[in-house]
Amino acid sequence: MKELLDLFFTFARIGGLTFGGGYAMLPMLQKEVVEKRGWATNEELMDYYAIGQCTPGIIAVNTATFIGNKTRGVIGGIVATLGVVFPSLVIITIIAAFISNFADLAVVKNAFAGIRVCVFVLILNAVVKLGKSSIKDAVTLGIFLVVLVGSLLLDISPIIFVLIAAVVGIAAQVLLKKGGAEA
Repeated sequence: MKELLDLFFTFARIGGLTFGGGYAMLPMLQKEVVEKRGWATNEELMDYYAIGQCTPGIIAVNTATFIGNKTRGVIGGIVATLGVVFPSLVIITIIAAFISNFADLAVVKNAFAGIRVCVFVLILNAVVKLGKSSIKDAVTLGIFLVVLVGSLLLDISPIIFVLIAAVVGIAAQVLLKKGGAEA
């Protein structure tokens, strides 16, 4: 029971303190889930995050569900999911009740402008950290560059990029094993 409460409150804190969506959540996930609690490795977190992006629903919820499930099974997945959405439900209900009254105020507009810039920096920081642990060789560097350029120039679903990257990763591993076997 203590572990389930820890899951709930950890994800409730992450859900309550993360502004800007699933991408902004990544630095907190790394700190809480990987570094502090050891519930997942950086590689596992990136895998959950990638799968969470490819599956229907909100990335943050999907990732919490995967981590909770890994930690405590199905009930852990449910508890982590409830934890991550609970603060948002409370906060959005309160905001929805008052936002139309204050949305046109300069101070509210300026606050949201500041929050957006902060979220951008948090996402950039997470990308740099993930890049350092993800780009390990020429193959992963190539995948990174192709996906980066492709995502900037093409208007296609991220799912397509993830699927192509998975296929290339598998193909590269098969080719490397064949090349090593022949040598």
